[in-house]
Amino acid sequence: MAEQRDAANQATWIDRFSGLPEARRSLILLSPAFALIGAFGLAPLCLILVYSFLVPGTYGGVVWEFSLDAYIQFLFERDIFDGTLAFNASYLQIGARSVILAGLAVVGCLLIGFPTAYFIATRPPGLRNVLIFLVTVPFWTNLLVRTFSMMLILRDQGPLNSILMDIGITGQPLSLLYTDFAIGLGLLYSFLPFMVLPIYASLERIDFRLVEAAYDLYANRWKVLQRILIPLSLPGIAGGCFLVFIPSLSSFLAPDLLGGGKHLMISNLIAQQFGTARNWPFGAAAAMILLSLVLIALMIYARQTARRERKVV
Repeated sequence: MAEQRDAANQATWIDRFSGLPEARRSLILLSPAFALIGAFGLAPLCLILVYSFLVPGTYGGVVWEFSLDAYIQFLFERDIFDGTLAFNASYLQIGARSVILAGLAVVGCLLIGFPTAYFIATRPPGLRNVLIFLVTVPFWTNLLVRTFSMMLILRDQGPLNSILMDIGITGQPLSLLYTDFAIGLGLLYSFLPFMVLPIYASLERIDFRLVEAAYDLYANRWKVLQRILIPLSLPGIAGGCFLVFIPSLSSFLAPDLLGGGKHLMISNLIAQQFGTARNWPFGAAAAMILLSLVLIALMIYARQTARRERKVV
């Protein structure tokens, strides 16, 4: 009897749920996802935003007093005697270095990733799967291990310097490690698959008979690339650029290990403020500035995508 009563109650609940408007049913079904996003996504961001407008505590933490000093500190330095402000470009340089290195990583990944994706897309289907598998193999290894391996390659006694000296390019080891070059190379190595895979997904859908027709009409390789391959693969290129730019901008391991802590990016600055400096409001303000840069990049991407879709329609 109890099982029959439970079955009847369940059937009644299903009937009531089916009778609800579609919008309300969708809201009920999505409410667990909204709760998770709110608890683990929006709530921490709101907490960081609130902390960025507070006063730092003496030994860490915050004092619950409203202040804009955390944002002012990013551009100005306050004199400890009279409290006057003087422009200080140190933190601005760190932000600029982050944007420049992330941009260079995007350019490098695009220059390597597009030919790689095109090569894979023009292979037979069986070989294609093997090559895509090889591209994804680095994801099987922890990013810390891969970044540390770059340190072993770039060090003064590493294999790269040994090869350069053996072939006579240089007579002594080059100081490659703990430089901006090492950081950029580490970013390129870490996020190159993020460029290859979206471009490959776009190129795979191209009808390559269009390329053959272009050659029949006496188009050279540059014209084929400019008029056919790049326009048709543009969604993959744009997606790959943002998939590389965003994690490169907020990368922590590459500048920390390959830069030796001497060439900071904005993520290292944030970690320092919450760690050794114990200036939580300034760390929160730097995090909000980083988030703003990412949101601006996403808005530009969304705007360009919508404009491109309108042109297609």
